[in-house]
Amino acid sequence: MVNSHVECVGDDVSRRLKEKIDSLLSKEKGTVHKDPGGRVNIALVYPNTYHVGMSNLGFQGIYGFLNNMRDVVCERVFLPEDKDVGEYVRTHTKLFSMESKRPLDRFDIVAFSVSFENDYPNIAKIFELSGLPLRSSGRDYGYPLIIMGGVCAFFNPEPVADFFDIIFIGEADEMLAEFLNCYKSSGNRAEVFNNSLNIKGLYIPCFYSLSYDAEGKIVERRKTEDAPENIKKRHLKDISESKIRTSIITSETEFTEMVLIEAMRGCPWNCRFCVACKIYNPPRKKNLQAVKNEIQMALSGTKRIGLIGPSLSDYPYVKDVLKIPGVYFSITSLRASAKSAELVSLMKGHRSVSIAPEAGTVRLRKVINKRITEEDILETSELLFAEGIETLRLYFMVGLPTETREDIKGIVDLVKKIRDITAKGNITLSISTFVPKPFTPFQWHSMEKPFEIKERLKVIKKGLLSIKGIKVFHDVPKFAYMQGVFSMGDRRVSEIIEAMSGIQEWMKAAEAAGIDKDFYIFRKKEFNEILPWDFIDMGISKQKLWDEYQEALLPG
Repeated sequence: MVNSHVECVGDDVSRRLKEKIDSLLSKEKGTVHKDPGGRVNIALVYPNTYHVGMSNLGFQGIYGFLNNMRDVVCERVFLPEDKDVGEYVRTHTKLFSMESKRPLDRFDIVAFSVSFENDYPNIAKIFELSGLPLRSSGRDYGYPLIIMGGVCAFFNPEPVADFFDIIFIGEADEMLAEFLNCYKSSGNRAEVFNNSLNIKGLYIPCFYSLSYDAEGKIVERRKTEDAPENIKKRHLKDISESKIRTSIITSETEFTEMVLIEAMRGCPWNCRFCVACKIYNPPRKKNLQAVKNEIQMALSGTKRIGLIGPSLSDYPYVKDVLKIPGVYFSITSLRASAKSAELVSLMKGHRSVSIAPEAGTVRLRKVINKRITEEDILETSELLFAEGIETLRLYFMVGLPTETREDIKGIVDLVKKIRDITAKGNITLSISTFVPKPFTPFQWHSMEKPFEIKERLKVIKKGLLSIKGIKVFHDVPKFAYMQGVFSMGDRRVSEIIEAMSGIQEWMKAAEAAGIDKDFYIFRKKEFNEILPWDFIDMGISKQKLWDEYQEALLPG
């Protein structure tokens, strides 16, 4: 089913916008240009700016994965920067791809890679700038097939489900090739849908409908005759076989001129707030030779390598990797342990290291199952500063289940103890508001009220204000609540996202759409309630999660 439109850039593209894209392309190494004729043409869309999207390993990896297929051409599309949106509107230019400057409606497939819930309003903006109807029910067969993958598709795609034709529940490197074979062998859109029902992990939202009771809770989820009751998440069994890697090197990303290499996928520590350890379960580790091979390939273009994994101190070959000569390594957040400090010693010149205590007291760390002690945190901090790091970044959350003001004071006390170890270096706190996530024990829990969150942040800032070498940064709580609604939401939340095209303030958009935001974020849910994401089989028992939630709430 290849109906490619091969028209390339013409007079309908603003010259200023074209020149800006060409400037970005000129700084890239690894860009793929293919003749679109006779191939499946895919526009790969990241619903944020170029700088953000090109810093995402998953997005970069899918670009390379698709372009390695001879009969596929994949081109990138990003949300324009704010200053450029007006130029698109003024010149009546449709949002276009980077490589051939074609608008999205000239592709066979438009594939969104979505990794953060707060990018949902950007999805609607991209549809608007592209001249595509937002809801799949408003698009006939003359439009491209519009699909969604990425982290957000794994755990709860329902707030945006009505926008997409097909959603990938699972890791794309496990299922994308299978889907494309199905697409190419299908004669029309109806056949694509029907044949996709035979592929595990593919979710076709239009085959399902929902009904709600007077309180707003889901009472029934109905399916068409042939659609599966549940969608089982797919995962790649051996990530040493994964083709996901940095495809393009550029200075215009968060990781300047750096190749990102995945060492681990999933985390063994099972923190109760963390959705990543659930959706990437089971934890998998890439073998040493596979990592070495990727590094060797990367060295032809750069000496800067970023190792990616949620808990790299648990990667069994990490020391062997860091001892590879001629490489400047960067690593993600480390677990508080002596081993982490040892790893930093292997990376000469590393200026900043992050560890995540998450909570300030032993009691609250026990609630969230963060299995590190205060002694671990203090000893690791001492060792890291002894290695000469300039900045220690500490990640904390506020608004966690059972949290009290004493726990907040515990953050202040813990940071003071770290500062007392040495006057060298700086300490930076990054504080985020707790947002409950699907498939975690806290999926039934409510968020803390805004006034209380603001008061707790004030306690932390005031308590550390007079101490030299400490900076406190925190998220904007109103955006955390937006994330909560999008994380916990059902299909009705799409009305908020659609309304945000004309009303930027999300709470006003919710009010205009007639959606009660409090229903999703300030209400504790019941065990027997149908949750929006219950149709996804993540391989985790709902009863087991509930038992763990009840255990977390126990006093002591």
